[in-house]
Amino acid sequence: MPNGRNFQHLPLILRERGAAKLTGGGSVADQTLDNRTNRGTHSANLQSSASTVVNQRQATIAQRATESLPDLPPGVPLLLEVDPGLDIDLLRHHFKFEIVSEEEGGFVIVASADIDLSDFLNAVTGFASSAHGTATIASVHRVDDDPDQNQRLRLILSEPLFGLWPNVDDNANYVVDIGVTCLGAQEIPPVPKRGKRDTDATWARKESDWANERTEAYDAWYDIQELRINEVRRIIVDGYNGSIGQIYHTDPVDAVTLPDSFTMRVEVSGKGLKDFVLNFPFVFEVVEPDDITLPDLDSEAGVDAEKYPSPQPPEDDAPAVCVIDSGIQEEHLLLEPGVDKPTSRCFLPPPTTATDVADYVAPGGHGTRVAGAVLYGELIRRDGPYQLPCWIQNARILDAAGELPKALFPAALLHAVVTHFHRGPRKTRIFNHSVNADSHCRLRHMSAWAAEIDSLCQLFDVLIVQSTGNLRSTAPAPNAGVRDHLNAGRTYPAFLLEPSARVANPAQSLQAISVGSVAYNFYESAGSRSFANQEAQPSSFSRSWLGIWNVIKPEVVEFGGDLLRSPGTPLILSTPAEGRDCYPELVRSTFHGPGPAADRDEIGTSFAAPKVTHIAVHLQRLLPDEPCLLYRALIVQSARWPEWTRDGVDTNLAIRTLGYGVPDLERATTNTDYRTTLISSGETGIRAGECDVYQVPIPEDLRRPGYEYDVLVEVTLSYVAQPRRTRRNLRRYLSTWVDWKSSKLGESIESFRRRALKDQDADDNAAQGKTLRWTLGARTDHGDIEGAKRSSGTVQKDWAIAKSNELPENFCIAVMGHEGWSKDPDSEARYALAVSFEIVGREIAIYDGLRVAIEELQAELEMEIEVE
Repeated sequence: MPNGRNFQHLPLILRERGAAKLTGGGSVADQTLDNRTNRGTHSANLQSSASTVVNQRQATIAQRATESLPDLPPGVPLLLEVDPGLDIDLLRHHFKFEIVSEEEGGFVIVASADIDLSDFLNAVTGFASSAHGTATIASVHRVDDDPDQNQRLRLILSEPLFGLWPNVDDNANYVVDIGVTCLGAQEIPPVPKRGKRDTDATWARKESDWANERTEAYDAWYDIQELRINEVRRIIVDGYNGSIGQIYHTDPVDAVTLPDSFTMRVEVSGKGLKDFVLNFPFVFEVVEPDDITLPDLDSEAGVDAEKYPSPQPPEDDAPAVCVIDSGIQEEHLLLEPGVDKPTSRCFLPPPTTATDVADYVAPGGHGTRVAGAVLYGELIRRDGPYQLPCWIQNARILDAAGELPKALFPAALLHAVVTHFHRGPRKTRIFNHSVNADSHCRLRHMSAWAAEIDSLCQLFDVLIVQSTGNLRSTAPAPNAGVRDHLNAGRTYPAFLLEPSARVANPAQSLQAISVGSVAYNFYESAGSRSFANQEAQPSSFSRSWLGIWNVIKPEVVEFGGDLLRSPGTPLILSTPAEGRDCYPELVRSTFHGPGPAADRDEIGTSFAAPKVTHIAVHLQRLLPDEPCLLYRALIVQSARWPEWTRDGVDTNLAIRTLGYGVPDLERATTNTDYRTTLISSGETGIRAGECDVYQVPIPEDLRRPGYEYDVLVEVTLSYVAQPRRTRRNLRRYLSTWVDWKSSKLGESIESFRRRALKDQDADDNAAQGKTLRWTLGARTDHGDIEGAKRSSGTVQKDWAIAKSNELPENFCIAVMGHEGWSKDPDSEARYALAVSFEIVGREIAIYDGLRVAIEELQAELEMEIEVE
């Protein structure tokens, strides 16, 4: 690890906190305006369709009684088409509708406990005569009254299940993951405002009453969740003799819960499945389980000729990394001193025992290789004693075939693993998860698996490093492998931008740092050639593209190797021993017979991810008291696009396949004379409507008029908030969402304060100075890359090059909190921030100048506090 004592990261100074000056607001749809003009017609249309739904529901209830089917909870499911700009919580407020899920195109699935829809129909009637309190009806464009519920089914079911639906066999059993909402119609009341005539006692009573109502709302949500879990068990298990998946060798878990919903894996007859989906009012998602299996491992082992020095064990208080994988060959000579054996656990179902933690994957293991990459990074040490940087904890979840049994629900399994190890003696904070589904992720809702990662990172201070998944050589439609793309006439690397090459579940998670793979270099022989023709081009198998909601995925890439292709026909894709320099060096299991302790014989994003975990380990060693949010920020901050992207390459290809680039251990952990990184300290909470202004004083020597050096400015914001899976866009998926903006070139701190803080009079256009030309920008039309923006995810990096003599006296960053799904005024996100300056041509040193300027600013602020 680099010595960070002389060039440690400098503190980022929080200068001021205040109310944020926020802009924006939705427009009203033309259909809503038309409905306001033609009230009678709109009211009659809604009255007719809603009445039809009521009659259909009453008929269904009567028919179920005659057939002795399981009782349903009271309520009627409804599909509404609304103004896309509508605050859908108004549907709950005015009509007592429970929001089941928000869908694309203005569709909202709701449920009404009142099967007669009295509140809604009264409002519809009143709207025709402009009655007070009925204006929201104009934004309800249509009530779906299709008796077959085709549109509702299309939104709830996955595409394969929707295609199968007409042919579901009543007597066959089906395994599905079901998502159920559980918010009810209860809502957090608006925060009271103190009246001019309120006494202290009156105001205290108002505050107390509001706090009690808020607590009652939270309690009601938890009670509804428990009630509905029991209702699902009653219908699926008792009513149709189905079963619910369990997690083994830990506390019993059968449902994964979020604030708004829960998800279960159930096995039930076709008859029970159809009854549940059509008639249970609160179901928002039904999908088939992913196939979770490792890519083909058909490596050619080399000769066991090398001797390696025995590594030294980590320090007792070294970080711990939990490897969630296929198990580990714990006695391996290159791993054994670093394995925390007492904590090893297997989570596979019986007859496998909790202590069966070996890596049985042939021929050379998988979890064993991953663990080695966590400990050693890019190369295994051969030059004398090497002290391992961390402890490895072994969580086995894959069987000997490298598969996750369908009996295990991945989201519940991951919750059990992370909770178990994080609450263990070492309080593990870093987890490596090189396990993916075997196909691209869905985009309708955040998956339960990915949302669980987001929830765990919000609940605990943990970092989950996730592989993006691999394209197979060939795969059945609608998937496609590398050979399928080539046979269809698609070329490398363009086929990596196909939807079927999108990152695999759960790599779309907003909180996981998702890692793709790049190749080592060009290789060609008489029988084989690599796809890549330059160093660090995307691996031919590396899943990429933008994730859900156009979030940049992967965030970073590491060297995971490349496939080799034959020159003739038929096309052969393989990893022959002749091309070993194209593959990463990995520790190799010897469980299945003689072979080298380490070799270059496998490829995959599975082995790129742990190299990023290796960097995270060193960050925890360097900054043990800092949050994992900062580790994530520094990893992304250290990433760079490789050299080949500077040769006029399409930047859209780069951002979609490389994310922010290849991270660097030295840039993440230390500085130089010519590069300085400043970091926030601790987890900083921010609520909706708040703004934190950070100030970086730029030394006069750097801004001298005669100088015109290129300065690379990089900013990375990393934040976390509570997820809600029933919502369809980023800003409603999170309880609070966060973004940032910077000062302009030549702009004063006073000018920036006026633009950032609510109590100041100014706007962006009035500020003097030239806007930095950020690579991404805050909007898709602001930066240099079409269709991409930095604010789409929870790790937001941007970079720009400015002339040194154009830098402002104080470079400022404003971090702003915005309202997400939560109406609780105390709901907050947590964030970490990193800012870097680098002299591209290394003409002048900047570290010491910035350090002195920061120290002087700190002293100035301390004096201001003393005076106050």
